[in-house]
Formats: sequence, C-alpha cells, structure tokens
Amino acid sequence: MEDESLKFNVVCIFFRPVKMISILILATVLTQVWSEDCNVRSFPTGTVCVCNATYCDTVPKLDVSTGKYQVYTTSKSKLGFYSEIAAFANESTEDAVTVTVDRSKKFQTILGFGGAFTDATGINICSLSQEAQENLLESYFSENGIEYSLCRVPIGGTDFSTRGYSYDDHEGDVTLELFELQQDDIDYKIPYILKSKKLTNDQLKLFASPWTAPAWMKTNKGWAGIGFLETEYYQVWADYIVKFFDEYEKHNISFWGMTLQNEGINGFVSDALSRINAMAWLPAHMNKWIVQNIGPSIRKSAHKDLKIMVFDDNREALFLLHPLLNNETVMSYVDGIAVHWYWNWMPISLLDVVKPYLDTRFLLPTEACNGDGNDISVVKGSWERGVKYINDIIVNLQYGASGWVDWNMALDENGGPTYIDNYVDSPVIVNKTLQEFYKQPMFYALGHFSKFIRPGSVRLDASITGSDNDLKAVAFLRPDNLIALVVFNK
Repeated sequence: MEDESLKFNVVCIFFRPVKMISILILATVLTQVWSEDCNVRSFPTGTVCVCNATYCDTVPKLDVSTGKYQVYTTSKSKLGFYSEIAAFANESTEDAVTVTVDRSKKFQTILGFGGAFTDATGINICSLSQEAQENLLESYFSENGIEYSLCRVPIGGTDFSTRGYSYDDHEGDVTLELFELQQDDIDYKIPYILKSKKLTNDQLKLFASPWTAPAWMKTNKGWAGIGFLETEYYQVWADYIVKFFDEYEKHNISFWGMTLQNEGINGFVSDALSRINAMAWLPAHMNKWIVQNIGPSIRKSAHKDLKIMVFDDNREALFLLHPLLNNETVMSYVDGIAVHWYWNWMPISLLDVVKPYLDTRFLLPTEACNGDGNDISVVKGSWERGVKYINDIIVNLQYGASGWVDWNMALDENGGPTYIDNYVDSPVIVNKTLQEFYKQPMFYALGHFSKFIRPGSVRLDASITGSDNDLKAVAFLRPDNLIALVVFNK
C-alpha cells in the first residue's frame, strides 16, 4: 500500500461477516455519509471542535450493506468523525497492509464504555445555557453522538466536589435515621443522569463507587489521609451503601453494579501527600466485610442483582487483591474486577493474576484521565492525550477487558472544580464565559470505541501483516451481526 492511503490516525470499519475475512485497507470510495462537521478551533497546544447553543458536530449514520464497508475516520489534521462507504477490492500490492479478522476465534463480551457523573461534571454542564447543555449530553449519549452506555456515579463526595461530604455527617447515627442525599446530588448528578438515561432509551448502565465512609466512622476522623473503617461500623457502612441505592431508586435511577472501594491504596497515604478522599482496607478486613456485611446486605436487599466489583485501584496496589482472589467465599459475591489506568507504565501483565477468574467474571477499567499528578492539568486539543486513550483502550481490550470508563465527562478550563486543587483533563472542556464547550481529541478517541463497539459485542481475533508495527487493531462482532474493526495508525 502506498503511504498516501494511510492518512488516518484512527478508524472504525464496518462490514457484514463471513467466517474469516482479510481486509486490505485499500478501496474505491463510493459515497460520503453526511453529518455536521467539526467547528474547528486551534490553540497553540492543539485543535478542538467547538460546540455551543446553536451548533455541534455529529457522528454520521451507520448504513452499510453486504459487499461494502463503511469507514469512520479521525485524524490529527481532521478532527471529528468523517465517514465513507466503499466496496471491497480484490487487488493487492507488494507492500499491502492486511488485517485478518477470524470470526471463529471469540473472546470477551463487551459491557460498555463511558465516563463518570461527578459533581464537577454536573457543575460544568449546569454552567451552560439549556441548549448548550442539550448539545453536550447528546454528544455523549444520543445516536448523533458517541453513545456512552456504561457510566460511574460516586457514592457521596470525591476530590471533584466543592467540599468534603457524606450522606450522614451526624456522629453516632448508627441507625442512619439522618441519612439524606445532598443538594450536590439533587442539582448536579440526578438531573443529568435522568436526561442521559432518556437519550439512551433507558439502556444506560450505571455503577456506583464509594470514596470514603463518613469521617466519624473512620480511625482518622477525616476525608483523606491514613484511615480505616472502625470495626464497629462494618455493618453500618454496608447499610449506608444499600441506603444510597434506595434513595436513588426514589428518583427513578437504578444501578447495574457497584465497586466496593475507590483506590483504597490512597487510604494508606498521609494527607500531606494525598488529599484525595479515601479509606484504607487491609485484605483480611476487606474479606471479612465482604463475607459478613456488604455481600449479604446487597444480596438480601432490593438491589440483589447488582454486579459487585472488587479492587477498583491501580496496578501497583495488586498486592491488596491476592488474598481476596484466593478466598472462595469472598469470590462467591464477586462478579467483576475493576482497575484504574494510573501508573499504567507498569506492564499490563501484572494483571495476569486475575486471568484465571475471567471465565466467569469480567475485567473493567473504571477510571482514567490525563493531567494527573505533576502533569499539566488541561492541554487544549492535545492529540497526544487522545493517543494515550487509544493505546490504553486497545491494550485492555486485547487483554480481555469488557469495556473502559473515563473519569470526569466535563471540566472547566482549569480542570475543575476540585476542592483539593487536584486539577486534571477531560474529553470535554467547558468555557462558561463564552458559553461553549470543546471536544478534545480524547473525546473522538474514546468515541471510536463507545460508538461502534456496542454492549453485547464479542471480541474476535484480529491480526495484522505488512504493517511494520505501525498499526494496532481490535475487531468485534456486534449484536446486529456487523463486524466493527477499530484500526489505529501510529
């Protein structure tokens, strides 16, 4: 293949399946598919697509027939989604790049892709006009957008809240009579969850994650720092979590799943080093809490079908997971294993410890973002940050992950709000002053997976020859019997 035919960075190709098909990335274009194009704005750091109350780019409709394929393209030089329908060609060249998709070799089933309904996300959406809000939510959830299907909801406050809070900050209230959702939920989470559910025809899966118990239940009496749940409150904390699901149910929001503790490793770190809301668990204590408290409490509640995920942490904390995996009673309550992408320079092979359990359980990356730690928080239009998303998603999917979930869906130009100054980047940046928002390369990178690899899709074997290691590819058989092939050209 001539170099001129490889002027894409990431594409998704659709076609009707046969048992095995080799695809030459070479064809005659027949038809271009119409959509609203990217409203481009360039910053010194990169390019974004600008949306406001009156305009926002969309994703072209999928319309492919037998003998043809439809290709969606995004590149550094042409941000957005661009689509063409073409006919397969039998011709080849000596330096052809060939992707072979083998339908007979099947792997994991996809649960979905998405982001998190944090307080910061809601605050930024709320800062826009009603029309711009609709465009932002449609960009993420509608058929004209990238169709997020699996999203995370914090249980209480996080570092991306405007304050530290729980649902019961009344010390000694072990009966939880004073438990109540906060105005943060009422204003910044629930309204946008409900609107997003409507945009997905109520097909949006939600899972919840706790950062910390109320401070009075912990050994250090604080939101962050080195602190454990007091043993006497093990059942109270389990009841608290069940009550969270009860209260959201009253707002017509039900959940598909839950994780047991967000980044418990942060609970072993002094608040001089990390101010992120956290709670530590020793493996023996987590085992006890699962078996005696939270496991039975969930399974006996109205939410007994919740998918329970363990870990929900970074690879460097895997030593905390081993004792859980080796406890059959603990694992009888466990449906999945959640992981985060931070410190992902550590090899994914560290997760080999979970592979024996993936025949009956799923692996789900549940949080990711750029700009964390000592990195620059927001880099508008950074293509490199989009590439990091693409690489991480592909590697995780090839490993056996059943989806991939981002962190904040919308942040301001500083990367907040965050009450502990833990600013980071997001696929969508909101400019409140100009009443507009910017879709970054991360948005389109993630969209090639969330839009086209639908829940229920099954991963197929995809191999590449003649690429000189410049291409990466993953293929999926979708529930509509189309094959989606995502190809990344480095």
